[in-house]
Amino acid sequence: MKLQPLLALGLTLLAASSQAFAGATLDRIEQKKELVGVLMESYPPFSFLNDQNQLDGFDVDVAKAVAQKLGVKLRLETPSWDVIAAGHWSGRYDICICSMTPSKARAEVFDFPVQYYASPAVIVVNAKDDRIHGAKDLSGKKVGLTSASSYESYLNKNLVIEGAEDTQLSYPFEDVQIAPYDTDNVAFQDLGLGAGVRLDAVLTNLVTAQPRLTEDKRFKLAGESLYSEPNSVAIEKGDAQWDNKVREVFAQLKQDGTLSKLSQKWIGADITQ
Repeated sequence: MKLQPLLALGLTLLAASSQAFAGATLDRIEQKKELVGVLMESYPPFSFLNDQNQLDGFDVDVAKAVAQKLGVKLRLETPSWDVIAAGHWSGRYDICICSMTPSKARAEVFDFPVQYYASPAVIVVNAKDDRIHGAKDLSGKKVGLTSASSYESYLNKNLVIEGAEDTQLSYPFEDVQIAPYDTDNVAFQDLGLGAGVRLDAVLTNLVTAQPRLTEDKRFKLAGESLYSEPNSVAIEKGDAQWDNKVREVFAQLKQDGTLSKLSQKWIGADITQ
């Protein structure tokens, strides 16, 4: 039996299978003519249900722009954040344009081809609360936040901002009681009941908090921003071809001004720089 031809055949099949795996996502999208995006159902102004009960917002419009560049239709799914952030999607979803902050733990299951905006983390309290004026006053307080988020890592004093590992973060608090929620909406509802009734504060990003601060006088900011975090596109780990394609599409969206226009539309400022 000649081993060399068999070895050559085996290497050829291995290379072919590796190439097939590397392009699995893009092949699936092109074959189905459909991009399956995943995001949160209630995370305004990034994603939310509008008056017509349709998904709307910055992340939604960015996903639509990506699908348009790819020449395919868009289908959006809205599982819980825990499901999204856990990864291991097994081909159910193609892309998460869903305000995900990269981390070392998430990098074990995701690739992050593009950072598409950044926003500062802030503390929001009930407008009648005169106890909390900054991070140091969170000691012993119950703080609401989105589960499995960078805010939870921050309160656990183990946040590492991907791409900015050398950034020195300040943790001037002790023994914070963390209250995880599926969405900010319920957390703000609880905070709106009064200072300390169910929550003492909510930790979120300024962009998400701003509409509530403007429209609902029950809330106010407490102190300066805590840190700024990058928000990146997430895809299943290990698909180099899809990673490169996502980079290419977002480079086009930035160059032609689409990202900037969508940011101005939904945020009132360009946070994509």
